[in-house]
Amino acid sequence: MSIKAIGIDLAKSVFQVCVLLEDGSILWNRKVKREKLLHTLLEFPTGTLVAMESCARSHYWGRQLQQAGYQVKLIPAQHVKPMVSAQKNDANDALAICEAAFRPKLHPVPIKTIEQQDIKALRCVRQRMVEYRTALACQIRGLAGEYGVNFSTGIKLLRNQLPESVEDGDNGLSFVMRGLLLRIERELKALDEEIKAIEQEIHQLCKQQPRYQILQSIPGFGPIVAAAFVSEVGDGRQFSNGRQLAAWCGLVPKQHSTGGKTRLGSITKAGNKQLRVLLIHGARAVFAHVAKRDDRLGRWLSNLIARRGKCKAIVALANKLARIAWSMTVSGNQFELTHAFTVSK
Repeated sequence: MSIKAIGIDLAKSVFQVCVLLEDGSILWNRKVKREKLLHTLLEFPTGTLVAMESCARSHYWGRQLQQAGYQVKLIPAQHVKPMVSAQKNDANDALAICEAAFRPKLHPVPIKTIEQQDIKALRCVRQRMVEYRTALACQIRGLAGEYGVNFSTGIKLLRNQLPESVEDGDNGLSFVMRGLLLRIERELKALDEEIKAIEQEIHQLCKQQPRYQILQSIPGFGPIVAAAFVSEVGDGRQFSNGRQLAAWCGLVPKQHSTGGKTRLGSITKAGNKQLRVLLIHGARAVFAHVAKRDDRLGRWLSNLIARRGKCKAIVALANKLARIAWSMTVSGNQFELTHAFTVSK
């Protein structure tokens, strides 16, 4: 009996485990309770390939199985779904995971360390708070607008103008509305303090990562973008080159080619959404000061804007920054502007 792979369809309490043999037959495919999973897998020889779909709890089980001596592969969900040959159920999903593990050119999801998991968790909480702060600011503008009081765009201007508007007795705010705005202002300040505290904790954790400091030397890579890159990409060795990383982030054009005709469209937006958004925001930050840059980056971006326009230039710069970050992560080299950007004469 030679085992080819073990596929696990993860769940909260009951998992589906499929054991696939080298000849393509199924040894068994049955449900296993959470507390008995490790005991069940220990019946198989160490070094056996265990495949799981990358989802909630997959990194935890990946670490547990690696410690037990198994080879673990986390499969992106979009590669598992096409392998389901019949109707969707747990047994077919577990078998599809086994088959997807051997797809060519598959980029498995690296198993996150505890440190990377901590950074990821802090980033998720921070993102939720930032979104809630934005919603809170929009609510302030909407409520105050019904009384004829308008605030400028931007969270910084809102912080400055809100206390002045509450204290101004000549505007149209009622007594009840002034009290309500004071409560919301306190909530806004509390959110600012929480977000700042989380950012400091992220920074302290990321200092322990070997590539965190050098990544911040890349234009557009601040502490948050560098932290996201470190926690999501890891050592980057799951990719053969920078373009594969850019494709994984969804920063390459969609392709619809046939009959020798190549048709390229907008970016795919596949893969890691959070990292893609942060890379584009970083590119926008560089773009905001492009007129003041008289170096290779400034000239490269100016030429690109002249040819393709501002929006495409921003996405192209995000793609370029992702490739540079991958190269620096894998090689450990410092950022050099003359090597990163070349300007055609």
